[in-house]
Amino acid sequence: MFRLDGKTALVTGASGGIGRAIAATLHAQGATVILSGTREAVLQEQVKELGGERAFYVTANLSEAAEADALVGKAEEVAGAPLDILVNNAGLTRDTLALRMKDQDWDQVLNVDLSSPFRLCRAALKGMLRRRAGRIVNIASVVGTTGNAGQANYSAAKAGMVGMSKSLAQEAGSRGVTVNVVAPGFIVTPMTDVLPDAQKEKLTSAIPLGRLGKPEDVASAVLYLCTEEAGWVTGSTLHVNGGMAMV
Repeated sequence: MFRLDGKTALVTGASGGIGRAIAATLHAQGATVILSGTREAVLQEQVKELGGERAFYVTANLSEAAEADALVGKAEEVAGAPLDILVNNAGLTRDTLALRMKDQDWDQVLNVDLSSPFRLCRAALKGMLRRRAGRIVNIASVVGTTGNAGQANYSAAKAGMVGMSKSLAQEAGSRGVTVNVVAPGFIVTPMTDVLPDAQKEKLTSAIPLGRLGKPEDVASAVLYLCTEEAGWVTGSTLHVNGGMAMV
């Protein structure tokens, strides 16, 4: 079960912890994977870690509309195959309280975290609809549901991603294309590693399962939504947060 042999997948934000885990998990299940990000040296190293077989990379700055529009075509070119799976994982934050938030902070986060995923979905859907098959998984966040002080821009972008995904799922369903969302909670990252123990304890105390998530927890959820076994799941948001927010 849950094999992806013969499938081609593009993972954005692949140079980060969650993106790296997603790419590795899809690759381990047989997919050809194109990793995308801005740090070429990191992407090259990840391709080597995957053995170089069925693994490619394409650099892209998704804050630039033209690069977002062109990424799907470039990914298909380097892989030599049409795209079966798109995972929109790339994103950024510019956190501050709303009263202090500059227009640039708002615009930059909405552009990278919502507009660029839309552009990639639009580009990928052209081929997927024609072939009557495809999987799109958009990575949102628990704060898109709960909100979070200091993250009005990020929360808005992630909530918007859920609404966008539901709309695309309705548009694409009749052609066999599914569009779903994975919404992670607090995940272990280099940023959380350096937090004081007291702050880590406060975070974990709000999580019924008693620990922060691992990138692999998110990757496993993405894998499921990419498989044939999830062929009757679309327009859904799979919350991976240890029970912190039961929605």
